[in-house]
Amino acid sequence: MIDKTRELAIKILYRIEKEEAYSNIILNDEINKNRKQLTEKDIGLVSELVYGVTAWKLTLDTIVKKYSKIKLKKISPWIINILRIGIYQIIFLDKIPKSAAVNESVNLAKRYGHASSSNFVNAILRKVEKEDYNELFKIEDNVERISKTTSMPEWIIKELMKNNTIDKVEEICKNCNIKSKITIRVNSIKIADDELIKKLKEKNIEVEKTKYENFLILKKVKNIENLDLFKEGFFTVQDISAGLTASILAPQPNEHVLDACSAPGGKTTHIAELMKNQGKIEAWDIHEHRTKLVEKNCERLGISIIETNTNDATIYNENLVKKFDKILLDVPCLGIGVIKRKPDIKWKRKPEDIEEITKIQQLILNNCSKYLKDGGYLVYSTCSILKEENEEIIEKFLKENKEFEIFENTIINFLPDEEKDGFFICKLREK
Repeated sequence: MIDKTRELAIKILYRIEKEEAYSNIILNDEINKNRKQLTEKDIGLVSELVYGVTAWKLTLDTIVKKYSKIKLKKISPWIINILRIGIYQIIFLDKIPKSAAVNESVNLAKRYGHASSSNFVNAILRKVEKEDYNELFKIEDNVERISKTTSMPEWIIKELMKNNTIDKVEEICKNCNIKSKITIRVNSIKIADDELIKKLKEKNIEVEKTKYENFLILKKVKNIENLDLFKEGFFTVQDISAGLTASILAPQPNEHVLDACSAPGGKTTHIAELMKNQGKIEAWDIHEHRTKLVEKNCERLGISIIETNTNDATIYNENLVKKFDKILLDVPCLGIGVIKRKPDIKWKRKPEDIEEITKIQQLILNNCSKYLKDGGYLVYSTCSILKEENEEIIEKFLKENKEFEIFENTIINFLPDEEKDGFFICKLREK
């Protein structure tokens, strides 16, 4: 009999590859379709296997290559994912016996492969041991070792080495595989931190305070968006690094603020909360369905000062010159700083994407800076940690726009760790 959780995980991984989709979207879709047949424990294991295989794909494939006489490209998509799931359990999930990982994978191969597939899967998985992973740390070449032990593409490692020591690069890549903590931002318009903490504890949710105002870390919480406290708009799920963009912008009540790349609205609504829901915020995105997400968040949080518009920030509009007191530019980026939340990024991004994305970033900064009032403030941010998308964009902008300066040396690089995502934030002022 085939285990339903592992079978569902295989189907999800197959869909992700076939549709070239993001793992979280397919995972949520399949779980919702099968929710009646799944327990919370089942959902937990399916999620673990899908995210685990997605995050560790390069390392898992390295171990497959060690034992397979057949080249990876010649192995069917079903069988390669069955092998990945089996190896992931053997190497990384201590609570699952090796015998269970092997047997369940062989059963899946009988259903989803050819007649000889189950023997092929059985032969490889019986040879796999935790030592296969440990041996990868003995690789002498730094780039290859880090790539195979952290499942990070070599091109990203080489990019990170441009402005980090090899030890720091290795630490960054390791941290890209840790499980993110669940961080929330308290909606200060509706509730105080301590009052929300009390309400959460009444629901047996563990709460940890952070050193950042309005930000809390939650433990032992599942399906967070189904909580009535979330639905009533008492908090937003948001990483601390992302939340600090609005704090550093420091918007004040009754100011006129632009968020030029706003969807889905986490930072925009934070700006509104800091403004005590007084003043005006214009929130742009190039797609109408994404501005609807901002509106939906505003409705839940009780925010009324945000006006959404379908607008392309790369197109200059002379009617907006000197219009805004403050501007947030959380520009499109490669997202290398949030790999621990979205492991698909590692496999979807390519080195040639850097040139394309930096052109867009530079154009948005050049255009929107002209919309700032004299003496106004602008925050440029990305959830990337590559120098080309961050420091180099700012350096080029300041060379070409002498009327701007970095305000009080506010240029921040967060590298990914247990508490925060990787993020870049720079605050500029028009002199």
